[in-house]
Amino acid sequence: MFRNENLYELPQNLPVPVDDGAANHLLGWQLPAIPLMSTAGIIVDLASISGRTVVYCYPLTGRPDRNLPPGWNEIVGARGCTPQTCAFRDYYRELQALGAGCFGLSAQSTEYQQEAVGRLHLPFELLSDAQLMFAKALRLPTFEVESMILIKRLTLIVGNGLIEKVFYPVFPPDRNAEQVIDWLAQNPPNR
Repeated sequence: MFRNENLYELPQNLPVPVDDGAANHLLGWQLPAIPLMSTAGIIVDLASISGRTVVYCYPLTGRPDRNLPPGWNEIVGARGCTPQTCAFRDYYRELQALGAGCFGLSAQSTEYQQEAVGRLHLPFELLSDAQLMFAKALRLPTFEVESMILIKRLTLIVGNGLIEKVFYPVFPPDRNAEQVIDWLAQNPPNR
């Protein structure tokens, strides 16, 4: 029997993450050339993409047919992947108008992510870092739950492979897309 949780809304009284400094090193880093499988069935190397790209990293999207890990709402920064993803979906045209592409990235398998793409009608691809090669190369913050190592929620704005902006911690997750759009609007790319 599955708990009847609304994956699309954030529960009240979620614990608020604090900046633990785990992403301080990322600003100005050149992305490593690491192949990531996308939900479109192609390999994406974020380091080779020209122009600006928003990469929002998230722990785990829930599914209506599966329970979330026990205590998920109490894990700081864990809950909110679906609302965050829906916000990026809803603001996708604004991101494009500001000259930015968009990818979601998690440690989940491509097959798992494809369910979310279909159910949420995403106009962009999700990238699987199931082997945590990208996360390890960038030393992204992670946490463990039920023997899974998951990436903590953070968002990178990448310009021609260089990290220009890091949003960490991200809270509330459903407002992250708006924060990204505000930053992009105030920081046009150098031409």
